[in-house]
Amino acid sequence: MTPEVSVALAAEHGLSPEEFERICTLLGRTPTYTELGIFSVMWSEHCSYKSSRVHLKQLPTSGPRVIQGPGENAGVVDIGDGDALIFKMESHNHPSFIEPYQGAATGVGGILRDVFTMGARPIACLDSLRFGRPDHPRTPHLIEGVVAGIAGYGNAFGVPTIGGDVAFDASYDGNILVNAMAVGIAPRDRIFLGCASGVGNPVLYIGAKTGRDGIHGATMASAEFDDESDAKRPTVQVGDPFTEKLLLEACLELMATDVLVGIQDMGAAGLTSSSVEMAGRAGSGLELDLDRVPRRETGMTPYELMLSESQERMLLVAQAGRESEVLALCDKWDIDAAVVGRVTESGKIVVTSGGEVVAAIPIAPLVEGLKYERPMARPEWQSRVQTLELPPPPADLGQALLAVLGSPSVASKEWVWRQYDHMVGDRTVVRPGSDAAVVRIIGSAKGVAATSGCNSRFCYLDPYEGAKLAVAEAYRNLSATGAEPLAVTDCLNFGNPERPEIMWQFAEAVRGIADACRALETPVVSGNVSLYNETDGQAIQPTPMIGMVGLLVRADRSVTQPFKAGQQEIALLGTNSDEIGGTEYLYVVHGRTAGRPPRIDLAREAAVGRAARELGQAGLIASAHDCSEGGLAVALAECCITGKLPIGATIELGDPMRGDLLLFSEAPSRIVISYPAAAAEQVQAIAERNQAPLQRLGTTGDHRLIIRSAGEPLVDLALAELISVYCNGFRRVVEGAA
Repeated sequence: MTPEVSVALAAEHGLSPEEFERICTLLGRTPTYTELGIFSVMWSEHCSYKSSRVHLKQLPTSGPRVIQGPGENAGVVDIGDGDALIFKMESHNHPSFIEPYQGAATGVGGILRDVFTMGARPIACLDSLRFGRPDHPRTPHLIEGVVAGIAGYGNAFGVPTIGGDVAFDASYDGNILVNAMAVGIAPRDRIFLGCASGVGNPVLYIGAKTGRDGIHGATMASAEFDDESDAKRPTVQVGDPFTEKLLLEACLELMATDVLVGIQDMGAAGLTSSSVEMAGRAGSGLELDLDRVPRRETGMTPYELMLSESQERMLLVAQAGRESEVLALCDKWDIDAAVVGRVTESGKIVVTSGGEVVAAIPIAPLVEGLKYERPMARPEWQSRVQTLELPPPPADLGQALLAVLGSPSVASKEWVWRQYDHMVGDRTVVRPGSDAAVVRIIGSAKGVAATSGCNSRFCYLDPYEGAKLAVAEAYRNLSATGAEPLAVTDCLNFGNPERPEIMWQFAEAVRGIADACRALETPVVSGNVSLYNETDGQAIQPTPMIGMVGLLVRADRSVTQPFKAGQQEIALLGTNSDEIGGTEYLYVVHGRTAGRPPRIDLAREAAVGRAARELGQAGLIASAHDCSEGGLAVALAECCITGKLPIGATIELGDPMRGDLLLFSEAPSRIVISYPAAAAEQVQAIAERNQAPLQRLGTTGDHRLIIRSAGEPLVDLALAELISVYCNGFRRVVEGAA
């Protein structure tokens, strides 16, 4: 029985009384049940960005390399020689908490479709993950399920998962984050858009059959979690990477012809969002006949067919009279296909089922969605958490380094990336475990570097400064690898925007991203907003995840973080600082999350980046590693122990500051480099030319990490001890509770 549409039913769909009244006014009547479902998903936070749109306008979205900015399935940048890079990051947070394997797997599947619907062959995936306390009883289960889901989908599909990051905090206990990023490559002149133009052109459905999985996925992503969250398990989609692979090949073969007018992934809100968005971009209308939709379950209602988020499906518009070509090609690849409608000039989406009209809605208000300027207020606790009374230094700085290095957020994530096939496709040059991963461009000397991550602790203490630091760290990761940073995709994860303090956090973070991207000339070309990430009123730390891509002129000169040989010079591009607020050291050793994030000089960041890139592509340096989580001491330790053979270092610091602050400050704009002594003059000249400070630190060699300051010993540890804590710090979270 179709339920009676009412204010109460609208509320169950996440619509306020005012929004329901607006729908009735737009239609001049009470909506049908199917129409209510359509409005609920298109006006959801997930699809309409109703709380965030007013702030996202601040972001820089254009540049000399930008071909397509925000508004399409993914962003596109020009990388020369007729090639374009297509990339985007998306969230699948709520589904992954409810059903970790399928939630994470379908997050990967969805972001891959966003890329190949633009005409690109995916060449890499990255994932950035956030979990609750390492000792929370549910954490091992969630980690195992999420990692297995990412591996199960990406490995079977045949795309290498090459990077990302994993971190832990109690704020994610009830709401983990699974942010997936995909990168693809396509001919610059063969970019496909999601546009339903040409009155009379046929609308075709291709891919997997439709089922009841994923219904209300978009509205679930636009609501807080509570004690009933597990009851939402049926809203999690089920993925099939083998069908997706067939769909990819079919789409790319179609795109090699001139049959397509437009194509769109059926992602969030499924058939509803894909049809509405395609028509909206063209200013056209659509007629859909649901009786023609391939389905795998019996008795499906129009409401279910329009809202299902079953995976591995595409909607496309073809040239009139050429439907048979599409159907024949899909038959060749053994995927379902059907003509389900046509483009009209009505400006409406008209949906029929069983010969009756079940929905007739103007496209424009669905696409325009809602736009709210929600109240904002700086949290009353913000000044309190920014206040830091400096704790006394630990008696043993070596033990402090071991504690920080073995922290699950800092320690080796080999347990994770060993489950991913990061070599499939024969493109991977730099594997997971360094600052940025690199894949080569087939038929070219060039390479593409990619990185993703965010220090949410900094963003909790100061969203504006924390967001700037997140952009700068991504920029630095690429520069350390030798790649020119090109552009950004982001995934903005925050709590309930109806709370003024959350809206303030969001606005400040967007402002920080905008300022950093302008200064570093890395426009934002795609992204995603994920709000309502909280459970029972407990919001996650603000987490504006930053994904960034870069270009290497020579992929074979990619630089990685481990020291390569003994008796080489070690130096620091940048300058040290005693800023300790928000550091992993403060959290792990002193149990505090407090203070202010380190200040950043974006001009200094750009200078250090330029110098690192020039040094790397000139082949002068053997290694490069940015200073970030854990500070200088952790960066040096990782340089010593993450290579094929551990190589020690003897460091003499001349900075006049307290030992623990010098070792563990996470001040930005610093890259540790190593190089043969014979290259010292050239290294110095390049640093000076780029106005980047350069400070000699010491030499590589032996089997210990020794750090002194003004002749006083700070750290003296055997590499074997460093390796033990680093290799087991993350693994024990999962395996220790198994």
